Amino acid sequence: MADKDNSNTTGVSSLSGHFEKYQGDRYVEGWADLWNKGDNLPWDKGASNPALEETLVYGDKVLGSPIEQEGEQRRRKKALVPGCGRGYDVLLLASFGYDAYGLEVSEAALEACKQEEAKSGEKYPVRNQEVGRGKVTWVQGDFFKDDWLEKLGLERNSFHLIYDYTFFCALNPSLRPKWALRHTQLLAPAPWGNLITVEFPTHKDPLEGGPPFASPPKAYLEHLSYPGEDIPYDSKGSIRSDPLREPSDKGLERIAHFQPMQTHEWGKDEKGEIRDRVSLWRRRD
Repeated sequence: MADKDNSNTTGVSSLSGHFEKYQGDRYVEGWADLWNKGDNLPWDKGASNPALEETLVYGDKVLGSPIEQEGEQRRRKKALVPGCGRGYDVLLLASFGYDAYGLEVSEAALEACKQEEAKSGEKYPVRNQEVGRGKVTWVQGDFFKDDWLEKLGLERNSFHLIYDYTFFCALNPSLRPKWALRHTQLLAPAPWGNLITVEFPTHKDPLEGGPPFASPPKAYLEHLSYPGEDIPYDSKGSIRSDPLREPSDKGLERIAHFQPMQTHEWGKDEKGEIRDRVSLWRRRD
């Protein structure tokens, strides 16, 4: 396990140099280039995140059923995974009954998703036979643009569940205001729409740069509470927050925050203590 962790650290640290030439909105080109080369994919853990599975199992009373029932009409809720990688978490969400959408910028990434889906077999069994399995859809596009929504025939605010794990931390912090605002544009109104974030890496020194960039709980809390606004960081790269400031009416509300019982190995410290945190969010409006 130590060797595996060391290789991950080496691979992740080499990403900093790669992304020096892909600043700002050009980040999408940087990720597409990595997928096209296929020689440095350190974020690929080969399986869905145990913290997400745990949240879906034990958080069902908060998240509700993956099925919407209106009279005799029955339809599946939609779940979105931006920057879905090889699609493990998309397949997991479908096994729980959601119509799950995996979004990636690279054709090579989506081809890897399709290959994983074809060979997944019994890795993602149906969790509730009465609910059944949801449909899986892979789509190429930029999270911040609407063209992929139009391609799917969907409007904004169509997703009942959005899952973020290694997407927030992959973005340069300068893009975090846009990231937070975009969730208010994609997430269905409360109480039907839920954003699940697995916060990682929570204990990295912000001055080490990234990706992955240091992403403590306070960073998620500030950006999602004030979407689209510039959030100040101090000289050490830490969030400067005003505890007396009222959250924005346009922001998301954190309705749960906890340490998962399980997560990927790189979400733990040297002693094996879990440092990842899970948070659930809903729109305020």
